[in-house]
Amino acid sequence: MTDDRAAEVQRALAGALPAGSLVVDPDVIEGYRADRATAVVPGVPIALVRAADTAEVQAAVRVAARLHAPIVTRGLGTGLSGGSAAIDGCIVISTERMRHLHVEPDAVLATVGPGVRNAKVKAAAAEAGLWYPPDPSSFEICSIGGNLATNAGGLCCVKYGVTTDYVLGIEVVLADGRAVRLGGRTIKDVAGYDLKRLFVGSEGTLGIITEATLRLRPPPPPFATVVATFADVVDAGRAVVDVVGRIRPSALELMDRAAVAAVERVRPSGLDLGAAALLLARTDGDPAEADGVVAACEAAGATYVARTDDADEGELLMGARRMAIPCVERLGTVLIEDVGVPVPRIPELLAAVAATAARHATAIPVIGHAGDGNFHPLVTYDATDPDATTRAHAAFDEVMASALALGGTVSGEHGIGVLKARHLRDQLGDDVMDLTRRIKGALDPDGLLNPGKWV
Repeated sequence: MTDDRAAEVQRALAGALPAGSLVVDPDVIEGYRADRATAVVPGVPIALVRAADTAEVQAAVRVAARLHAPIVTRGLGTGLSGGSAAIDGCIVISTERMRHLHVEPDAVLATVGPGVRNAKVKAAAAEAGLWYPPDPSSFEICSIGGNLATNAGGLCCVKYGVTTDYVLGIEVVLADGRAVRLGGRTIKDVAGYDLKRLFVGSEGTLGIITEATLRLRPPPPPFATVVATFADVVDAGRAVVDVVGRIRPSALELMDRAAVAAVERVRPSGLDLGAAALLLARTDGDPAEADGVVAACEAAGATYVARTDDADEGELLMGARRMAIPCVERLGTVLIEDVGVPVPRIPELLAAVAATAARHATAIPVIGHAGDGNFHPLVTYDATDPDATTRAHAAFDEVMASALALGGTVSGEHGIGVLKARHLRDQLGDDVMDLTRRIKGALDPDGLLNPGKWV
C-alpha cells in the first residue's frame, strides 16, 4: 500500500472513530503486530483501532470495506500459530478494550466482551457460585475473544468440552459492517443453521466477534490428582489408552523428560527428572475413578504412582504442566505443534515424534492433553543457525504428516494461522477446501478479513 493510500485510510478512520480509538504511532503499533508464534514474521500495519464497543468495530470495518483495506483482528496476542499476526498494509482491530462482563446466576450464563480474560470469567462465575469450564493452559492471560477465534480447548476438555460447547450466542460484525446476533440465550435452539459454530474457530476470517453469551454450570465436585512416571514415553501412552477406556478423567496430561526438565529449570517442583514421561490425572466425582487411574498406570509399567486428595498439592502439579510451553520457549525458538490423534493411536504418535527428533537432530519436548489425544510436540531450535532452522522445519512437517497418517488432525485447539496453513489441504482435501473457500467468499467477498492466512 502506498503512503498516499495509507494516509487516506488513516484519515477515513479518524473521521469515523472517537478520539483515542485510532492509533497511528509506529512505536505503539509495534506491540500489536505479532502473537506468540515467534517463528512467524509479521507485517507492518498502517493503523491500529482499539475498539471500545461493537459500533466502533462496525465503523472501522465500513471504512476498510469502502477503501478495500485488509483487517487483522486480535485479542491479547497469546495465540500460538500466527493467526493474529499482522500483514503489510492492514488495519489491526484490537478487542482488548471490550471488557464488559455480566453474570446472570438465575439464567446460568454470562454476557462477555471479547477483551475479557478467561481467568476473569472464571472468577466472576465463581463469585456467583458457578463455573466456566474451558481451561486453556494460558487461561490467566488469554482473552475470550481469542478463545472464540480458535475454539480453544485446554486441560479439562477431555471431560467438560471445549469453548464452542459453552457458547449460546454471539454478536458478530460482518465484512460489510453489519452486526448480527447468532444463537441466543437458550440451551436448546435449532432455529435455522447453527451459524455461531461456523464463526467460533474461524480465526477472524469470517467476521469479528464482539460479544458472547456463555453457558455456565455448577462447580465440579472435589477432585483427586494422580501422578505417575514411566521409563518409556510409549508406556505412558499405553496408560492413557487404558485410562480413557475405563473412566473419563477431568484432566489427563502428559509431559516427557525434556518438558519436565524445562519446567524444573524455571520453577523447581520436585518432578522426577529421570523419568521418560510424567502423567498427571485429575478425577472428580466417584473416588474410585482415581483408583482406576492408578491401576491403569501400574498395568502399563509405571515406575512410580501416587494420588492425593489435597487440592493445593494437585494445583501445584497442574501448575507445572501449565508452565511447560513458556519454559520450553526459554530454550530457543519454538515451532509449537498442535496435533491430535485418536486416543488408541497415542503410543504410535509418541514413538513417531521421538523418531523424528532423532532423525533430524532436533529437540522436540512433548506435552499434551493426553486424555483427548491432543499433543503439543515443541520443535525447539536456534533460529540464528540456518542448518538447525532447516532441520526444525523439516521435523515440524514430519510430525504433521505423522499425525495425519494416524487418522489425526493438524490442529486440535491452537488454530491454523500461518504456521499450519500449508498443511490444511493435506487434511481436508480439495473438495472440502473448495467448500471452505465458497463459504469465505459468501461472507467476505473482497477477502479483507485476515487475508493470507489459511483460507
